[in-house]
Amino acid sequence: MVLTSTNPYGSRVLTVERDQVSSVAYLRDPAGSVRGAVWLGNHVTAPMSLDLARLNTGRPPVMPRAGTRRPFGTAHLDAARLRVLWFEEGDGVALYDDEGLLAVIPGWADLERGMPGYARDAVGEWPFAWALSEALEGLSPRVAKAEAYWQWRAGEASWASFQQFVMGHLDGRLGPPGRFWDASGGRLPALGVTERPPAYGRDFTVLSTVGMSCQRMPSAELYDTPTRVELAVATRGDPRSAARLFLWLGQYPWRSVTWLGDGHTARWYHQPGTFPIPGGYEGVMMLAAPHGLPDLSGFQVAGDVVRWLWLVPVTDGELKVAAERGHDVIAARLSAAHRI
Repeated sequence: MVLTSTNPYGSRVLTVERDQVSSVAYLRDPAGSVRGAVWLGNHVTAPMSLDLARLNTGRPPVMPRAGTRRPFGTAHLDAARLRVLWFEEGDGVALYDDEGLLAVIPGWADLERGMPGYARDAVGEWPFAWALSEALEGLSPRVAKAEAYWQWRAGEASWASFQQFVMGHLDGRLGPPGRFWDASGGRLPALGVTERPPAYGRDFTVLSTVGMSCQRMPSAELYDTPTRVELAVATRGDPRSAARLFLWLGQYPWRSVTWLGDGHTARWYHQPGTFPIPGGYEGVMMLAAPHGLPDLSGFQVAGDVVRWLWLVPVTDGELKVAAERGHDVIAARLSAAHRI
């Protein structure tokens, strides 16, 4: 083991491993399952052909001569000369050495689908590494954004300024705030909950997350959906109870390396009957524009549109219908204003 690094959200672990022959970087989930991997370099003269016997024993692969820029091998990697840069979403990672960018394992890497990471020393496309040089046009801006994001996030006033940025938008849409709670539990991503008491023309309280949109969601860019979201819920009951929904889902995309979008459903993770909003509900459907609830659109972060997803309570039966027939069947008949 040369190096180990866990992403800021605790959902992915990068390890750089080697033997006397070659080095590989692995991207794993907390359970140890490999999510991505890339060959980094040979430390011996490259063979003329692929060593299948070595691969079948689970040892790090050796790149054939046609697939490496350094056919006579390189020195063993030194952990003191390596630097790890996680993507903003936490699902991908870049690895640097003294010469610059050494490798990138993007969030969409998948060995089973023949999509390894990118390595500087690779030539062409091989099962365990693709040439980094051929992907720099797309990867360089991504890596630069990650560098800039974490530099900004490390700033002393970054979270406070972002928090006020979101709160100002909600002031204009929902009126002055009430209470504010921290929902981070001391973990990233930072997350707050703002309360907006009933106001003229609105007889219910609105709660919104503050902080989810500070970082892009994993995998969202692969779909035609906003990459940044905040969650909201409306309630005529105790706001503190409804706020428990955010403790459940507010950090979910980065903990589970996934995304949340319009029409998604989620089943309550505790025992039936403990759902925070009374009425026999057992989960939520996330809707971008439910009838009868305020319009919270018009907010952007780093040029990305932020979508507010309203958490509308749904029953066990509705969850099953949505799973079997699609969310549109349920969404069309939901009256969000009657479920608060």
